[in-house]
Amino acid sequence: MSVFLVGGGADTTPPGALAGFLAEVRAAAAQVPARIALVLLDQGWRSRRFLPDYRHALEDGGAVVVTPVFLRPGEEVGAGAFGGAHGVVVGGGPTPDYRNGLAGAAAHLQGLVRSGVPYLGFSAGAMITPAAALVGGHRLGDREVCPVESSEGLEQLTVRPGLGLVSFAVDVHTAQAGTLSGTVALVDSGAADTAVGIDEGTCLAVRAGAADPGDGEVSGSGAVWFVRRAGGAVQVTRRTAPSAR
Repeated sequence: MSVFLVGGGADTTPPGALAGFLAEVRAAAAQVPARIALVLLDQGWRSRRFLPDYRHALEDGGAVVVTPVFLRPGEEVGAGAFGGAHGVVVGGGPTPDYRNGLAGAAAHLQGLVRSGVPYLGFSAGAMITPAAALVGGHRLGDREVCPVESSEGLEQLTVRPGLGLVSFAVDVHTAQAGTLSGTVALVDSGAADTAVGIDEGTCLAVRAGAADPGDGEVSGSGAVWFVRRAGGAVQVTRRTAPSAR
């Protein structure tokens, strides 16, 4: 089953970028409508404000029902929240809070994906997908390597155990927030051998457990930036969807 990594929120992602995920959700369901469990950080009115954007992007003309799972900061999502789901989506917001709230469910989510349930992460939900997840930061030692606005309140580039669904690091909002330099610095430091930076409006779909993101499929309006160690240097390549070229 596939893991879908989106570089922005539901409101900036074109429908075509989500088509592969929704096809897998429908295939996983024995009947219509299929059900998606959508994890959103409970930020009061903000989470309710953005919920219609997620419903609009995911409900696929009534073929899919979105069931929100609101995660309160400092709490954890239990495995029972995903019972009966044909797809799992994790939304955007503060990456450390999503990471902390879903850490205890990582093994359960890995089992769901192995059993045929696709996973999709928007923004923060994409960043926490790896086994070793970049959760924020804007410095490497005493050097500033990306804008502080994208640091999630952390000073040093910080990697924490993630969901373990892929084996490469993920960063998001790449072109829009200017975070590619931070992704390069992460790989150059040795904290990750391979990483991807994903633009808003763009999705990278890979098989669960994938070690090489280059085997994945890019869709949407932007680009995916592949960052790898190559000998003693760091190599960056850029790929867009065939329709965006």
